[in-house]
Amino acid sequence: MATKDTILEEESGFPEVLPLLPTRDGVYFPHMIFPLHVGRDKSIKALEEARAKDRMIVLAAQREAVTEDPDAEDIYDIGIAAEVMHVLTVPDQTVRVMFEGLTRVRIKKYLQAEPFFLCEVEAIEEEDERSVEIEALMRSVLNQFQQVVDVGKSIAPEVVLNVTHIEEPGRLADMITPNLQLKVQTKQEILETLVPRDRLIKLSFVLQREIEILNVQRDIREKVEREMGETQKEFFLREQLKTIQQELGERDERGSEVEEYRKRIAEAGMPPDVKERSLKEVDRLEKMPFAAPEGVVIRTYVDWLVSLPWSLATEEKLDIPDAHRVLDEDHYGLNKVKDRILEFLAVRKLAGTLRGPILCFSGPPGVGKTSIGKSIARALGRKFIRVSLGGVRDEAEIRGHRRTYIGALPGRIIQGVKQAGSRNPVFMLDEIDKIGADFRGDPSAALLEALDPEQNSSFSDHYLEVPFDLSDVMFITTANLLDPIPPALRDRMEVISFPGYTEEEKLEIAKQFLVSKQMRDHGLMPKAAPEPEEEGHSEVVAESTTPLTATADIPTPNAPEPEVTESPYLLVEPEALQSVIREYTRESGVRNLEREIATFCRKAARKVTEGQTERIIIGEDQVADYLGPKRYTHGLAEEQDEVGAATGLTWSEVGGDVIAIEVTLMRGQGKLTLTGQLGDVMKESAQAALSYCRSRADLLGLDDNFYRKLDIHIHVPAGAIPKDGPSAGITMATALASALTKRAVRRDVAMTGEITLRGKVLPIGGLKEKALAAHRAGIRTIIIPKENEKDLEEIPDKVRTDLEFKPVKHMDQVLDLALRSVAEPDSRATRAANATLPATGLPS
Repeated sequence: MATKDTILEEESGFPEVLPLLPTRDGVYFPHMIFPLHVGRDKSIKALEEARAKDRMIVLAAQREAVTEDPDAEDIYDIGIAAEVMHVLTVPDQTVRVMFEGLTRVRIKKYLQAEPFFLCEVEAIEEEDERSVEIEALMRSVLNQFQQVVDVGKSIAPEVVLNVTHIEEPGRLADMITPNLQLKVQTKQEILETLVPRDRLIKLSFVLQREIEILNVQRDIREKVEREMGETQKEFFLREQLKTIQQELGERDERGSEVEEYRKRIAEAGMPPDVKERSLKEVDRLEKMPFAAPEGVVIRTYVDWLVSLPWSLATEEKLDIPDAHRVLDEDHYGLNKVKDRILEFLAVRKLAGTLRGPILCFSGPPGVGKTSIGKSIARALGRKFIRVSLGGVRDEAEIRGHRRTYIGALPGRIIQGVKQAGSRNPVFMLDEIDKIGADFRGDPSAALLEALDPEQNSSFSDHYLEVPFDLSDVMFITTANLLDPIPPALRDRMEVISFPGYTEEEKLEIAKQFLVSKQMRDHGLMPKAAPEPEEEGHSEVVAESTTPLTATADIPTPNAPEPEVTESPYLLVEPEALQSVIREYTRESGVRNLEREIATFCRKAARKVTEGQTERIIIGEDQVADYLGPKRYTHGLAEEQDEVGAATGLTWSEVGGDVIAIEVTLMRGQGKLTLTGQLGDVMKESAQAALSYCRSRADLLGLDDNFYRKLDIHIHVPAGAIPKDGPSAGITMATALASALTKRAVRRDVAMTGEITLRGKVLPIGGLKEKALAAHRAGIRTIIIPKENEKDLEEIPDKVRTDLEFKPVKHMDQVLDLALRSVAEPDSRATRAANATLPATGLPS
């Protein structure tokens, strides 16, 4: 292994072939000990080669530090030979190496590039020059280096001490250069300067420039410190000036700001206690220093107080016929909602005053809950504000943040009132059933005060800390489901149900509103000058998801249709709309219907822009060309009477729907299998249905021990969709009884209701939504619990006329209505069931 003594011998004693380690961002010099992080695979392999032989390696700098895998031309020709003193592997898989620089070397030839660089090198011997000029250069360089240290360069004292004791000129330059913050190119130039005299001269120029840079930095630092002192002095002088102006009775800029606040407070129409609180805050602001941080907080707080509409209210329109006209113009149907609004206006007009009602519009998406709120505001002549509560989990979103928090703001209710600029807007709280609660509080509990007519006259926001009267605000909330709403909050609201639209209503909505709206949105209507709006309100702009949106020129549904301007590019015939409603959408609202109409308009717009001049007419036969194959089958849920398959009715947040429940019997040992992602309630309904059939074995003509010889499988199709609810009991019992008795279930009969172990049929909810779903599916007869007979009044007349409702009290009545008698001719499904049913002693 080579030693330092042998390295400094003649060139013939120096190894001619050494591994090479390229350094990315540093140039290293002889006679110095330095650490180096090695991470590249090629460099680590070169290091391992050096350790395996004589522990010597060549270090040469890269020309560009960003080069990840350098070639020979990317590396400088002159570097140093170094001895590997110590190697340490760190946890990030890199290697920390301690090197000692030995001598300069020149790379003569690269012998290999993989798996590491191996090169042929020659040592560069330095001449030991001694002259007066060299001595002068050494003293000059030492003096300049001391100036760099004195000006402020952070260099360890032991380094300065070691430099002063060096007597060799070349080594002096090599010891000083690494301690300066220089570019790699500059250090490489000094390394490549082989004559000690020239090296000292070049280093002298570098040190002189470094001294100039450090002097400029020092001047800048001293200037900044001096200006900061002047700022503090200016602050005290301003405070003295303020005191002098107060003695002379003069007002400064701060005084003008305070007077402006006092003027705005006087004009805001605040209640006395709020006005007093505002003036106290202004007095605090006046006494504070100009640069006090709390001054910003007080200004923001007073700005909020003076900007709220404490006494500003929009003048209401209490013309009942005009309000009726506005509601009919904007929406088709929804008669119950319209009647409730008109009743409120009538009472307010007679009584002179009435606290705003808290209405809750409940129903599936796309039935017009949000857009009817805009129409109510238009009918009343009030401002309209909408706030979405979906996903809100922080109580401060409702009540505001305390002013002790940085960036505190009032809650959404106060922000909405300020945005309206009126103390009596129509305020819609959308998606109230989707608020949550966590460690930050319960937003639904914070809404209790705002929505309680007995409390909201003094609503307290955490940020304002003064009461604000919300009794004149007309709050409207919307929800898809009522169950997630806490009972205490639901008790403060008047729930109005939006059950959905019948097929005829959807067709009228599409003809009167949706088609013309989408044609306008897609540029298929002729350009025309906008009609002047009625004075007192502007056009109601609804979201694209709302089913009905119209301006004042759309006729009322009950009035004769005036002549409507048609599109010269596109005509959608009523038969096509009917086909879309029946075969491409199955929803309670009209949101998807509007999307399909938009598809017509998009494809028509493309044809028009491609040069088609003839008017595009979309009839029933052309619907599939634009929308693709039919998605739904309109008509009876089953094509024929089936054994072991019954049709049930369900209700969810998206409206009513029709489901099929299937039962299959197999030889077994009495095992009951339930599939279709059923919830706990439906699983218990299946158990109750089986218990009922066992208790009625004699009546159904079954063997007392029939269940011990069979495995029963109950399945609800669409297994990817979770299902639950208390309305499928009689449907499961009917399908099970049909499978056991081999009597087919009537395909035109649907049913809803829960069953008890004694066979009683219990009432259910959502009858209107379920009836609409059955009507859409082509069902003719619906079996309902007797106690739900009172709910038939809510079902539209058209649906009541088309459907036959059969109220029942007991499951025996359900079987009599739903199952075909044994004496009737067997259907194909019955014959198939007879052929495949295992021999279990059941009646044939």
